Amino acid sequence: MHNSLVDKYNVSGPRYTSYPTVPYWNNETFSLHKWKQTLVKSFKESNSKEGISLYIHLPFCESLCTFCGCNKRITKQHSVESPYINAVLKEWDLYLELLDEKPIIKELHLGGGTPTFFSPEHLKLLINGILNQSVLANNYEFSFEGHPNNTTREHLQALFDVGFRRVSYGVQDYNETVQKAIHRIQPFENVKRATEMAREIGYTSVGHDIIFGLPFQTIEHVESTILKTKALLPDRLAFYSYAHVPWIKGNGQRGFNDEDLPTPKLKRKQYELGKKILAEVGYHEIGMDHFALKTDSLFQSMENGNLHRNFMGYTASKTQAMIGLGVSSISDSWYGFAQNVKGLESYYNLLNDHIIPVYRGHILNEEDLIIRKHILNLMCRFKTSWSSEQLYFPELPAALAQLKEMKQDGLVKIKQNSIEVTEKGQPFVRNICMAFDVLLQRKQPGAQLFSMTV
Repeated sequence: MHNSLVDKYNVSGPRYTSYPTVPYWNNETFSLHKWKQTLVKSFKESNSKEGISLYIHLPFCESLCTFCGCNKRITKQHSVESPYINAVLKEWDLYLELLDEKPIIKELHLGGGTPTFFSPEHLKLLINGILNQSVLANNYEFSFEGHPNNTTREHLQALFDVGFRRVSYGVQDYNETVQKAIHRIQPFENVKRATEMAREIGYTSVGHDIIFGLPFQTIEHVESTILKTKALLPDRLAFYSYAHVPWIKGNGQRGFNDEDLPTPKLKRKQYELGKKILAEVGYHEIGMDHFALKTDSLFQSMENGNLHRNFMGYTASKTQAMIGLGVSSISDSWYGFAQNVKGLESYYNLLNDHIIPVYRGHILNEEDLIIRKHILNLMCRFKTSWSSEQLYFPELPAALAQLKEMKQDGLVKIKQNSIEVTEKGQPFVRNICMAFDVLLQRKQPGAQLFSMTV
């Protein structure tokens, strides 16, 4: 990749796990009542056809990783587990009261924080509490994020017993200097043990997350990490750029100085080398930042056109409704987004008052829904079309004018009623989506809201 393109297009931009992006949500026209209405509408339209997705946020960690941008609570007190699980099940009950038929669960994902902070018994209690009042879709998929240092055989077995077949481990980088800087010490042996245990128990998809652009990280570190990863051959990989957004995350990302971070050019070289080694081993690039072996459901969903993107990242199947449970979780009814309060105390207080603990959100208008489809098409399929009148929007000519330079640089092909991202343009898909993002175009942020695109 030409360094000149990196210099030119390395700007602050969204990752597009939603549209509109969170900073452009209209909280003034949002209300909990409207959110409930959109969810009921979506549920009635889609539950019997495709089921729903559930995301459960488990926020506790025993120590702070300084690269992390998630909502978390650092504690070594495991007495927090039981009250939290009871609260999540209380929140689920409030949603069940709202929906007048049993939800069919297609996808369920445990994120964090560190889900494996919780004991196997408590995790089982949580999942059984969810499933007791639900129906499972035929080809459901349950997944969780595991910390290689504290994911035990008991954790893996307990979750396997209640239907989990996919686990992803946060690896980041194997170099000790980098690990110290991000406060995430975990030897290769721990990842190897956790990966092999999952396979022995019967998990069909084991994923690893690797980050480039971390403090003190050299191109040799990335190469060494990927070669070690190659030895374990996880079924899928997230290989993505470290998002340095310390202005949002408070002190959590200030465990090192800005000058300790690789330059954009070095980051891009790290990515290109990693991608090259992964391709040689048999990994296929899926959308943005994701790779999978041909045997994994993520690759198969890309092949048959079912790849979807939401707040959980890329998923192998689309559901119209996604309910987020737990502090800071985001729900998506397709017609609206809603985010839960971020503080544990306010979360507990609202639930004690029998109130769904949402504090902000966005109800999508007609224009939002059209743009959302285009951005999903670009992020999941690297192309979009407006051949049907329903997908045309008044600012489309302005969006295409913005893409002219990218066309000259060989990043996109513009046809009469469609555009296609070229292979050269795929690393810049966020920049291409930004041309369609009419809210961003109308009101450029005064301060930096997003991480850099490259």
